[in-house]
Amino acid sequence: MKKIVCFLCCLITGQLFAQESLLLLKQLVPVSVNLQAVTYKGKDAIRMTGLKKTRYTHELAILQNSSFTNGTIEVELSGDRLPDTDTSNRGFVGIAFRVEGSSDSLRRFDCFYLRPANGRAEDQLRRNHSTQYVSEPEYTWQRLRKENPGVYESYVDLVPGEWTKVKIVVKDRYARLYVNDASEPCLIVTDLKKSVSTGAVALWIGVGTEAYFRNLRITNE
Repeated sequence: MKKIVCFLCCLITGQLFAQESLLLLKQLVPVSVNLQAVTYKGKDAIRMTGLKKTRYTHELAILQNSSFTNGTIEVELSGDRLPDTDTSNRGFVGIAFRVEGSSDSLRRFDCFYLRPANGRAEDQLRRNHSTQYVSEPEYTWQRLRKENPGVYESYVDLVPGEWTKVKIVVKDRYARLYVNDASEPCLIVTDLKKSVSTGAVALWIGVGTEAYFRNLRITNE
């Protein structure tokens, strides 16, 4: 049986949506991030940025009481680098799943994320790094790229700061990433590195990113 859980879903009026946004903020456990309910490009959303001083490489907002093993995660998100960060930052933004560990301990999770600044780069190699799979903490993007070049990342058309639809479909050790309602996945992973387990779902950003999230939908199988 499938169980569907919706967070930050658009409601009929702005007032109702704002109430839902505030409730969502209360449901999120921030890990080295700042969260705000805002309007971005005409849509109500959650703004997420990292703290100025943090010892964490990854910055998360974990959905309390979320439980995910297999199923589908859908979300609208936007990512861009913060104005005061290095131009090498790509606006890293994505979704972590099967997250294990408390807010004060080292976390283990699988994650798909985007590098929006790479999507329309003039350098083809950069374009090929537009999407990324990682499994923290053991399988970082650096390790995966070194040991298996091109296997855990791919090209997809992206624009920094624009709303982008993302869908992640997970079944045991197999996962597919879809972007902007595409019928075919832009990235397929047949050997998720983290063992099959149940864990939370989290909003994810990399260092130096300004991100926005809305319409998160989790369908458990």
